[in-house]
Amino acid sequence: MSILKKSKKSHLLKNMFLDESVDIQRFDLVKYPQIEKITEKQLGFFWRPEEVDISKDKKDFDGLTEHEKHIFTSNLKRQILLDSVQGRAPNLAFLPIASLPEVENWIETWSFFETIHSRSYTHIIRNVYPDPSAVFDTMLDVKEILECGNDIATYYDDLIKDNNSATNKMDHKRSLWMCMMSANALEGIRFYVSFACSWAFAELKKMEGNAKIIKFIARDENTHLAATTTMIKKMLAEDKDFVKISKEKEDEVVKLFTKVIEQEKEWAKYLFKDGSMIGLNETILSNYIEWIGCKRMRALGLPCPYTVSKMNPLPWTEKWIGGGNVQVAPQETEISSYVVGGVKQDMDENKLAGLSL
Repeated sequence: MSILKKSKKSHLLKNMFLDESVDIQRFDLVKYPQIEKITEKQLGFFWRPEEVDISKDKKDFDGLTEHEKHIFTSNLKRQILLDSVQGRAPNLAFLPIASLPEVENWIETWSFFETIHSRSYTHIIRNVYPDPSAVFDTMLDVKEILECGNDIATYYDDLIKDNNSATNKMDHKRSLWMCMMSANALEGIRFYVSFACSWAFAELKKMEGNAKIIKFIARDENTHLAATTTMIKKMLAEDKDFVKISKEKEDEVVKLFTKVIEQEKEWAKYLFKDGSMIGLNETILSNYIEWIGCKRMRALGLPCPYTVSKMNPLPWTEKWIGGGNVQVAPQETEISSYVVGGVKQDMDENKLAGLSL
């Protein structure tokens, strides 16, 4: 396959995936402006972990109980593994079969931001542990972490295999569909037990630098969730094969999401095996992950097997997930509500009519 192959079809007539490859990266006219806007939004959120002062977290960590240290460190281990997969997988699985410039550009941006997340975990661990290797070298020894990583990798591996050797176009589309659903579940559900724990520490005025970094990560993951949800809906709109596949695979997709939710509940059980923390326990987190899981499933038109309340079981998490409604003093911590490089080109000469110097 050539890295540059002239396409015979207009990019405005192509499907997102499994069509003729991208030749020119042009963004003057795009088929899906929604995806282009998501990319611009994500780029406007650019951040580096070193921007966040986490020097106080070392003292806070030393003051945690042993089971609180277990909760904090275990969550970091799991997030490292999840983003190690997600930092490379979209480029390896989705990029080779992307057919639109805005989709190709989004996938590159998506993977890049996942690597920022991975680097942020190292930044945190270096601050609180004298020997970071003690954390990194033991994370694959935790059965619950390894099982989760393997489940995520399975769908990516299937798609990568089909990208290289598929002879049946429908089978290839099926593996693409399941992989995109798996990515959606990862971005929308798999991190939220860990997120809630990080923010619960901050609610107690502990590990606040870490919580700020996790807020940035959650903001990015919500952007990734929006992108995968948009792509899923566009796949259905542009190709009747995916409509057929969505019906054929609905039970399997529901099982996929249900397994993700159950694994998160098992993770909560693992975290609190030696004790809970103020404001959180296994039961509350299980209710929360069922609630957020059902929310994600319904957004895709899937039935949810859980009976959940209309209200968020952890309403205080909303201020952390929301964009910029956390009020902080700039000298105490970094402001997260700004957008870097966010320029609106919406001025014209008529808006200046009547003004004179």
